[in-house]
This record gives sequence, C-alpha cells and structure tokens, in this order.
Amino acid sequence: MRPAMPSPFLNLFAPERRAMWRALLALLLIVITWLALSPAPPRTVDTGWDKSNHALAFAALAFAAVWAMWPRPRQWLVLVAALLVYGGAIEVAQGFVPSRSADWLDVLADGLGIAIGLAAAWPVAGTAARRP
Repeated sequence: MRPAMPSPFLNLFAPERRAMWRALLALLLIVITWLALSPAPPRTVDTGWDKSNHALAFAALAFAAVWAMWPRPRQWLVLVAALLVYGGAIEVAQGFVPSRSADWLDVLADGLGIAIGLAAAWPVAGTAARRP
C-alpha cells in the first residue's frame, strides 16, 4: 500500500511556511490599523456594517496568527488575549481621531471574529498535527 501523498493545501500550513504567515500577519496588522485609525477610510473596503468589518478583520488576523505564531490550540488563549488587547487599543485610539469614535461593541465584534478565525483554523490544525 502506498503512503498517502501530502495535500498541497496542508503544505500551506507547514512549519516551513511560517515566514510567509508572519509576513501576511504583519501586512494585515498594518492595513487594519491604518483603516481603523484613518479619519476617512476608503468605502471600497467596507462591508456596509461596521461590526462585520471588525469580525472579518479579526477572523483574518486570528487565522493568520495561528500559522504565524501560535499553531497549537493550547496556545490560542494567548492569541485571543493579544488580539483583544489590540482591538481595545484601536478603540481607545479612535477616540482621538477626528470623525471616528470609540465603540466597545466593536471589541465584542472583534471577539466574534477571533472565534470565527480560530474555528476555521481548528480542523486544519488537527489535520496538520496528524500529518506524517
């Protein structure tokens, strides 16, 4: 019986790809920070509802952060705390930006996004861990 060929999809999450995920995470952090703190962010990168913008952004951050830094689910509590602190810091900073306001419900939307990102990473993390 032939051994199973590794899936090209799973190769995206191999430890050798960690540098790629770290670059993506850094890019996401830069773009999200700029969008969050810009007095007039472009309307073309808007879902139409502020809370879904937050959830989508933080789902992407959480998913990328898993592969960039925290691939083991036992480490995800640290990841959740770091991203929630980042989301809270954005809200505090928005209070000082003209035409922006702090809304602590945005941090709740961030938390929902983090949960979605981790839920998407969970099956891949389990499959990657069982990989030969």
